[in-house]
Amino acid sequence: MNKKIQRSLAVVSAVALVFGVASASTAQAAKQKGKVIYLAFQGPLTGEEAQVGQDEVAGVEYAIKLFNKKYKKKYVVSLVKADDQGSPAEAAKVAPGIASNAKIIGLIGAAYSGATIASLPFYKQRNLPMVSPSATRVSITDPASEGGAMGFPVFHRVVVTDKVQGPSLFKLATKGVSTPKVFIIDDQSAYGVGLVDYMKPGIPAGQSVGFDSVSDKTTDWSATIAKVKTAGANVVIYTGYFPQAAPLFKQLRDSGYTGILAGGDGVLSPTLPTLAPASVLEGVRLTAGTVPLAEISAKLEADFKKKMGKASGVYAAESIDAANVFLSCVAKGVSTRDAMLKCVKTYKGKSLAGATIKFDINGDVAGGTMNGFEVRSGVIKFTGPIK
Repeated sequence: MNKKIQRSLAVVSAVALVFGVASASTAQAAKQKGKVIYLAFQGPLTGEEAQVGQDEVAGVEYAIKLFNKKYKKKYVVSLVKADDQGSPAEAAKVAPGIASNAKIIGLIGAAYSGATIASLPFYKQRNLPMVSPSATRVSITDPASEGGAMGFPVFHRVVVTDKVQGPSLFKLATKGVSTPKVFIIDDQSAYGVGLVDYMKPGIPAGQSVGFDSVSDKTTDWSATIAKVKTAGANVVIYTGYFPQAAPLFKQLRDSGYTGILAGGDGVLSPTLPTLAPASVLEGVRLTAGTVPLAEISAKLEADFKKKMGKASGVYAAESIDAANVFLSCVAKGVSTRDAMLKCVKTYKGKSLAGATIKFDINGDVAGGTMNGFEVRSGVIKFTGPIK
């Protein structure tokens, strides 16, 4: 599908959301007798970062399948999909339609922090509750940040923030390196810049040798690579997203760089190993607040494959967790935005991984850990909690 067609579909989707519910499961709902409840998912469903959104929405759809089977005589949940392509500009186009559709009483998402920030004015105006599986920027919920907890009162998330991920990423990237000389690159996004901001305070004296801030539209990384080489770095951390990380890492290797390569959860995607040769990506270290579904339960992963026709992806477990917050409220009879927001704020339950999910006043969950991953033989492998 070419980009022109993708853009056309995105516009049609935004218009449809204003005037009616464009549901992925309307046919299923029509066959069942329960009261129809509408939830929405927002994330990148097309474009170069579509894999992230497709992985997450599959988790949401799985949770809804289980719910609808259990409650089919009483409730039927139908899902509206909003494609923001991971872009704040696109998010600002689709969010008004979601916000204006009063039938939608809860939103799983947005997937990305920048898209979340761009969407918030519309969702706050219409009091639409949000639970994100993966938006990690601290300022969305931090009263002390510029903008002052901009997500309050509608935004919530089931993952830990970049306040945890930043230091964890630096720790993982430098693990086993006797004399770390770290060069850090952000992509100028809300997510990338924020991740660096929370990494900086914990960097030990003498271990940082340089920073660079480069547009996510960059294709020629020679200027940044020259800085890396001049600084004598033996560890490079990239805090952007996987479509840009792959060419950056390849050009670094092609230039003769042999040190550690690392990135945050924006780089963690099953698509990453397809974007550069295995020799380039071997040993790349990554962090994320997600736990792969297969690591939680082989039985659960097998059931996911059976019902969804594919293996689970990144942030699938957290997407299921986020959906389950709303679904537990629906099971209690919640059918309006106001009632849903009250229910979400008082929610207390367990994640698939066994952690307690309970939101503080600003929408964050207590506790939580950051996990490590590594690319090995062309596959991203889970390496466990970062300690």
